[in-house]
Amino acid sequence: MKILTISTLYPNAVNPRHGIFVETRLRQLKKHYPDIRLTVIAPVPWFPLSHPIFGRYSEFASVPLTENRFGIQVYHPRYLVIPKIGMYLTPTTLAYTLKKQIRKMMQQGFDFDLIDGHYYYPDGVAITEAAKTFNKPFTVTARGTDINLLPTYPSARKRIQQVMTASHHNLAVCDALRTAMIDLGAEPNRVSTLRNGVDLDLFSFNDEEQQQLLRKALGLPLNIPIVLSVGLLIERKGHHLVIEALRQLPTALLLIAGSGPQKKTLSVLARKYGVTDRVRFLGRLSQEELSAYYGAASVLTLASDREGWANVLLESMACGTPVVATNIWGTPEVVRQPRAGKLVERDALAIAKGIQQLLDNPFPRAATRQYAEQFDWSATSEGQYQLFNQLIRKTS
Repeated sequence: MKILTISTLYPNAVNPRHGIFVETRLRQLKKHYPDIRLTVIAPVPWFPLSHPIFGRYSEFASVPLTENRFGIQVYHPRYLVIPKIGMYLTPTTLAYTLKKQIRKMMQQGFDFDLIDGHYYYPDGVAITEAAKTFNKPFTVTARGTDINLLPTYPSARKRIQQVMTASHHNLAVCDALRTAMIDLGAEPNRVSTLRNGVDLDLFSFNDEEQQQLLRKALGLPLNIPIVLSVGLLIERKGHHLVIEALRQLPTALLLIAGSGPQKKTLSVLARKYGVTDRVRFLGRLSQEELSAYYGAASVLTLASDREGWANVLLESMACGTPVVATNIWGTPEVVRQPRAGKLVERDALAIAKGIQQLLDNPFPRAATRQYAEQFDWSATSEGQYQLFNQLIRKTS
């Protein structure tokens, strides 16, 4: 079985956490079914200059054209994105890039049986065109905002619906997204849920004693509550609400892991609320670094207003740390028991109350880890393998 995965959400040497959830699922498929041949096309927006003065745009220019990640060959062709009108033009430029890259690879002897696509817009639109050109079956996996946000734009909504009709099968990472896809017009028997799992080895368990050792190693205080908030520094992730909640938690230290355009805004907010000395910005962390901070924390918070399947929740639980998360989209499918954590409304007071309740009545960290262990990757990998096999047989 030869699978070509296509997604603009995929890690690279310059930004190894970008779209890591797509890479993780692929690596787990390879681990459970080593006979599969996997290749990835992960296009990158074109930008001519790599000088750091251009910020995230310089990162695009610095990404290698090809690299091998964990035994998987990854290609990073460039596609044109024009600011302001990019949302409507990008599916066309992306489709052009995909077809050009695939033709080049096939001229060099490459072949594949099926396209494993991710994200419905613009990726899914471009993938649909490429699959038609090369007469290959394809699937597309919904990840979150491609279904719970982008369809609010009429033009994007129409094209997303077209992808759902053309795709040989549609996938969602949570039942909430699957339901939304059916509401958008997808045929129920052609939409399946394949949830994400968690790497139980990478995100290893830390008991109460090991938690203290991690705090020492990371230079963190030993005897106060530590709250961790992880995600891009953008409004949608809700870090501002957690900073506000800190006013109700006078002894707690807040660690914010992630990078993004709102760092200065969040710093100003911390000063406004008088909690600057209790907020630390950790920047962008590797998964290994994140695992250590999960283990050191008392509670993880996720105050997003939109999520598909939030991997950070299971990662934290696997390390033994419970979560306080907003009760939205797929999150109730992740946080289903008290030992996992608490679901709250998306406001600062509710978040603070949820954190305090976990601090006052903590479950043993081993119980939280045990909960996370039911979310390993084996069922998802088997589901992928069986579906891909079925589609290849049906279309061959």
